[in-house]
Amino acid sequence: MILLICLLILVLIGLGISLYCFWTGFYVPKRPVLAPGEFDLPPGEIYEPYHESMKKWAVETRNTPHETFYIQSFDGLTLCGRYYELEPGAPIELMFHGYRGNAERDLSGGMQRCFRLGRSAFIVDQRCSGSSDGKVITFGVNESKDCLAWVQFAVDHFGPDVKLILTGLSMGASTVLMASRFPLPKNVIGILADCGYHSQKEIICSVIRQMGLPPRLFYPFAKLGAKIFGKFDLEEITPIEAMKHCTVPVLFFHGETDDYVPCEMSRYNYDACPTRKQLVIIPGAGHGLSYPKGKELYLQPAKEFFGPEGSIYP
Repeated sequence: MILLICLLILVLIGLGISLYCFWTGFYVPKRPVLAPGEFDLPPGEIYEPYHESMKKWAVETRNTPHETFYIQSFDGLTLCGRYYELEPGAPIELMFHGYRGNAERDLSGGMQRCFRLGRSAFIVDQRCSGSSDGKVITFGVNESKDCLAWVQFAVDHFGPDVKLILTGLSMGASTVLMASRFPLPKNVIGILADCGYHSQKEIICSVIRQMGLPPRLFYPFAKLGAKIFGKFDLEEITPIEAMKHCTVPVLFFHGETDDYVPCEMSRYNYDACPTRKQLVIIPGAGHGLSYPKGKELYLQPAKEFFGPEGSIYP
């Protein structure tokens, strides 16, 4: 009897830790609505020098004419995306933001970059963010399936000749890399992956380690919490595994001083990629700051890598 009670206590403790891991890592509570003139800016000292630029990009994005579209995910969520057209017939970057971000916060600068490169921009609120439904972040597992749905929508809506580049930042980068495991239509001419991780397990363990906790002890509870409370398998697919099935060119960017998603993670994805590829390291750039830190270093390869198909500009 005492042994049974002890086992029950251990089970309850394990479930409690798993629930805590789920709540802090994967669950998204109700999102606040911004008042007019308010902006959702990334927190942290490394981002503060760029906040004014980010506000400017957000204002320009809000004031740029666009169309809003909605699709249904494979599991019944309503997902939202906004299309910013440079010119009819321009290639489109289909863009995905990072962990606990949203399209306006993470991708407004990317929209401006697209216009400079001769592309239209389609920025997506991933599940659980912005105007999209959902309460569970799956670190790219289900988001990559959403990416495939957006690709199909773009082909159906813009026509069989549309040219698409799948672009992602941070978790969004890993999302588009994971989507490369699916058979992609010929419309997808390539992928742009900025500061993505190669493994959900490794990035979560890295964060646990930064918190001063033992990752070998806590990661299994995170995985269990995802399975029990989030209803998904955290290790169903990883970016590095998906890379083995990739059939399109991939351009990787990463900040040299990224201390959140270590730069080596893009190197692992790069090494696993069997197609035409390029890895660009931006000196002195922290997480997600490669473009703000080194615009010219970013723009040239972002234009040249995809060739004439990737721009309306000569």
